[in-house]
Amino acid sequence: MERPKRHTKKYNFRQPDVKELRNLTSYVLDPLGFKARYGKLLPLLTTQVDEGLMSTLAQFYDPLYHCFSFPDFQLLPTLEEYAHLVGIPILDQVSFSGLESIPTSREIADLLHIDESLIEAHMTTKGGIQGLPSDFLIAQATVYGKARSEDAFEALFVLLIYGLVLFPNIDKFVDVNAIRIFSVLNPVPTLLGDAYFSLHLRNAKGGGVIVCCLPLLYKWFISHLPQTVAFKENKGCLRWSTRLMSLTNDDISWYDRLYDTVQIIDYCGEFPNVPLLGTCGGISYNPILARRQLGFPLKDKSHNILLEGVFFQEGKDPQGLKARMVRAWRKIHKKGRNELGPKSCIALEPYTSWVRQRAFEYLMPYDYPRPTPLVVAGPSTLPNQDVIDDPNDTWTSLLPQSSEFWKRKYDRLAKEKADMEAAYEREIKKLCASRLPASRASRDP
Repeated sequence: MERPKRHTKKYNFRQPDVKELRNLTSYVLDPLGFKARYGKLLPLLTTQVDEGLMSTLAQFYDPLYHCFSFPDFQLLPTLEEYAHLVGIPILDQVSFSGLESIPTSREIADLLHIDESLIEAHMTTKGGIQGLPSDFLIAQATVYGKARSEDAFEALFVLLIYGLVLFPNIDKFVDVNAIRIFSVLNPVPTLLGDAYFSLHLRNAKGGGVIVCCLPLLYKWFISHLPQTVAFKENKGCLRWSTRLMSLTNDDISWYDRLYDTVQIIDYCGEFPNVPLLGTCGGISYNPILARRQLGFPLKDKSHNILLEGVFFQEGKDPQGLKARMVRAWRKIHKKGRNELGPKSCIALEPYTSWVRQRAFEYLMPYDYPRPTPLVVAGPSTLPNQDVIDDPNDTWTSLLPQSSEFWKRKYDRLAKEKADMEAAYEREIKKLCASRLPASRASRDP
């Protein structure tokens, strides 16, 4: 007897055109320094997202617990995972709330190292929000890139990534929200807030366009998918729905040792979980359900009071949730080994039984796999399966390979080599000088 399933919804994602941003990467003079200053932004420009996979993932969103519920496990993106994937730490302060004052033309000009008159001439309003056209910012970034004015170029380039990739809103437009978030460089809570908010809103509306940083959500999800050759190659060309429904909690890549010393943001202020403010509203998420992803065991079902969900849209906040969330982020509660015990990346039966019961109640969006699943045409491999963190990762192979770019790269490496050789010579001379008096003394009568 087939188990009942719920109706699927039609989802798609906003994916801005980043071709011009990729071209600008040729002006990044120091990729390692860029990463240290701004995080792992460059790989986001070349992440090849499988939209079919992500549209399928959205079908598993669970509006009750604000997570992705599968037949016998749950997954949910966390602040700690997002911070690692984007390479930007979470500052211990209130992040973007939307209550900040709109920056003046003078403030934006100082931030971008360009003339105030240019900002005033190009500031405009689209969709009821102020901002700057991306064409103008790209043109300015190109001018400064060619002039090798590193500070001005990087400010413009990073703002473009914030406005078009991290916080996409209106096509070819960088709005003031992106400018405000860029000015404090604490984007992770807002990035996660936008992902949850848009997933929740579109789920409630019955489908539609999910607006968030898609490359980051994609990198998060594939980091947990099986790393086996059989799963990656998908020689049977199975649908993503079949492949995901066939997974069990034993198949998931749960945990990376890099989180061994991470303190988990467990709850904030009056909330039993973590409230997140995005650019369009607020929502809570439940780190207690993600402990296995950060190396701690899931032992039992969570008490409902700890999973209490809140949600509001900007401009529709009769309970004053925004102000409460802002206050809550002034009192962050973190937990680590001292509170949660030793690392043990397991799920015990009481928890797994609770998850299976939730799957039974909520219904899965697809049939459970049959012994001989239907075979359909589709992607046979999982692109960008390996989440690459090395600063010289695959994005460099896609950079515009201009002679000037490679000359700068060669000059930098040559200088590093010369500096190392000079340092080596100095050490040899010091060593010889220190040994010389002792040698002479041994020869004296």
